[in-house]
Amino acid sequence: MSIRTPWTPLTPLRPAAVRTTGALLCAAALAVTASACSSSSSASTGGAASHSLTAYVSGDTNIQKLWDDIVVPAFEKANPGYKVKVVFSAHGTADAATLAKLQAAAKTGRDPGYDIMESSVTLNAATAGLLTKVSTKNVPGLKEVDPALLGPVDNSAVPYRGSSVILAYDATKVKTPPKTYDDLVTWIKANPGAFAYNSPATGGSGGSFVETTLDRHLDAKTLKTFQTGYDASLESKWDPGFKELKALNKYVYGKGVYPNGNQAVQDLLAKGQIEAAPVWSDQYLSSIQNGTFGKNIKFTQISDPTFTGGASYLGILKAGKKQTAALKLADFFLKASQQDAIVRQLGAYPVIPTSELPAKTVAQFNGVDVSHLRAGYSGQTGSDMNNLWQQKVPGQ
Repeated sequence: MSIRTPWTPLTPLRPAAVRTTGALLCAAALAVTASACSSSSSASTGGAASHSLTAYVSGDTNIQKLWDDIVVPAFEKANPGYKVKVVFSAHGTADAATLAKLQAAAKTGRDPGYDIMESSVTLNAATAGLLTKVSTKNVPGLKEVDPALLGPVDNSAVPYRGSSVILAYDATKVKTPPKTYDDLVTWIKANPGAFAYNSPATGGSGGSFVETTLDRHLDAKTLKTFQTGYDASLESKWDPGFKELKALNKYVYGKGVYPNGNQAVQDLLAKGQIEAAPVWSDQYLSSIQNGTFGKNIKFTQISDPTFTGGASYLGILKAGKKQTAALKLADFFLKASQQDAIVRQLGAYPVIPTSELPAKTVAQFNGVDVSHLRAGYSGQTGSDMNNLWQQKVPGQ
């Protein structure tokens, strides 16, 4: 699925990104800069904990806050005798090294040092066979989760939050926003230079626009293969979509300028240099909350098809010695009280039905469909797409 190339309040949806994933009109914390650090949760009730877990977590500081200040204290309070130590890597700077460490531990049979993980490389760990298979038997809360979200990780990680790409636009300039993909293309051509998307290798929002274009030319069987597996021999079926994207060069921002990253596109929109762009739902919300976007910047969900979305996952290390306790913690993230906290803290989509959430939270979705995330491509397929886009689309 499409994992965001992280802008990291939600760590994506593509290995990376990945994510590199939130609920569009619910509260979210401001993202601030932090250096990589290690932190421990609040002490468990009295004496040494009988179940001590170590979690590797990476992302932005609101991810750290979610673990340190919200979920872990609630988990320890609800489960006396449990204690969770969180090792946090700001912006995933230690992700690659951590994945290498886990792979080496698996080969030697040593303790991996972590029991549970959440990072941009969780999907890599899943596809590498480093994580425990999950189901409703060992994670009961999964009965409330769309089974399709388990496909991209081969049932080897627990999806616990999501986000999707939406179309953000300047309502003072775009009086009637596009409703479908065809409407959007028509609008782009009628308003040269007013639309931008980042190069797909630099961010999942641009990648989602590219994938959505390519998907329109694929049969259902091929699309499923691209979303859940890998078959390079099928990638020639992207050619009509790449041709369509290349034809848009002269109509997009700068007659074919593709910004570097999700945030760069948002900056153009905030400064009035463009009028519409695909952006991550949670990133849109944070920009509204922190004032980066003015009240003139609105959003819509296009259809036929919608842009892709993605989930963020919790992985249980297969080589970890505390399987039952780690699975218990992962299951705790799926409880309605914690899903509500995740929605409010991160601006994320819940992975359980909205009927399980407080009415006030549901009302804040303002009619946005958060019940389904249209999957993007699997990791290697997405990497191939990025490389082929670079070869086939930019330039005259």
